[in-house]
Amino acid sequence: MEKYRPLDFYNIEQYFSDEEIMVRDLVRSWVDETIIPNIEDYNEKGIFPIKIISEMGKMGLFGCYLDDYGGAGMSHTAYGLICQELERADSALRSCLSIQGSLSILPIFLFGNEVQKEKYLPKMIKGEWISCFGLTEPDHGSDPTNMATKAVKDGDSFILNGAKMWITNGTIADMAIVWAKLDGDIRGFIVEKNDNGFSAPEMKGKHSFKSSITSELVFQDCKIPLDRLLPNVKGMKGPLECLSQARFGIVWGAIGSAMCCYDASVKYAKSRIMFKKPIASFQLIQNKLAWMLREITKAQLLAFHLGKAKDSDKATPEMVSLGKMNNVDIAMKVAQMARDIHGANGILNEYPVMRHMANLERVSLQGTHD
Repeated sequence: MEKYRPLDFYNIEQYFSDEEIMVRDLVRSWVDETIIPNIEDYNEKGIFPIKIISEMGKMGLFGCYLDDYGGAGMSHTAYGLICQELERADSALRSCLSIQGSLSILPIFLFGNEVQKEKYLPKMIKGEWISCFGLTEPDHGSDPTNMATKAVKDGDSFILNGAKMWITNGTIADMAIVWAKLDGDIRGFIVEKNDNGFSAPEMKGKHSFKSSITSELVFQDCKIPLDRLLPNVKGMKGPLECLSQARFGIVWGAIGSAMCCYDASVKYAKSRIMFKKPIASFQLIQNKLAWMLREITKAQLLAFHLGKAKDSDKATPEMVSLGKMNNVDIAMKVAQMARDIHGANGILNEYPVMRHMANLERVSLQGTHD
């Protein structure tokens, strides 16, 4: 197989630090050697090997932008580049990083007490404990303020009742960050897998994110100790701050999907012979490749600027949301155009484009144009 040729038409790499380039290249090599040779098999079988999570932990990818509790203390731009390389392989990998880091480690770091941080964060950062994030409900996707999941104080415990849906890694998780209403206020709770009244059945029948484990979280008089409440946040500020960090990763991750589709399209167009010459020699195909190059380059510039703004604490949630909207949108169009360039072959698992195209449909749901 011809080696992957990363796209950097405007030489943005010259502005990255040595550490940012080092971690990007580390993850890029790991993806090329370990994930890409097996990802179609994982996707076909609908599996996500747990060993991947421990390997990501050993590389220091979880909570990589934190300085404490075992975090690598990297920049947010480095985190973005990690997301780019993971999603170049498959959205399931970047989603795993987002859930474990931005939506599980981060809320404990920001809103937990010292005892909670010491107990959970080192294990989560090492990938020894897997976590998930429970906010979305069957009847409350884009309307979490009206969530039905509730917690009630009962002596020295909280009792949780309700359900969450579309939860990445829920079935394999050792713990969950769950958002529920307590006395009318949205609060964060830590639920462990062996807590009575808690179950996490896997959702089946997906045509997208097939190599990602997606689950429901069900709470039926689930009893947890009082010290599992995240004490330092109340209301939607908590989950929204964490979701903004996850969406920042998607800004970069979508570029990875697009880069993979572009790379596959260039290789295919050069090798596919039609009318006795490569289809890359026809202006129709050249125009499509040029459009893909243009849009990916713009997305890279947007992500780079956003990363530097986040590193200097000047990025707003609105900036992150706009970046995600733009980059996921162009990645979807790049994947569709790549499938078109590949012709009927584009739907085969010999090529990555249809898998990325399907995955991006799922990624776009995590905050759409609407």
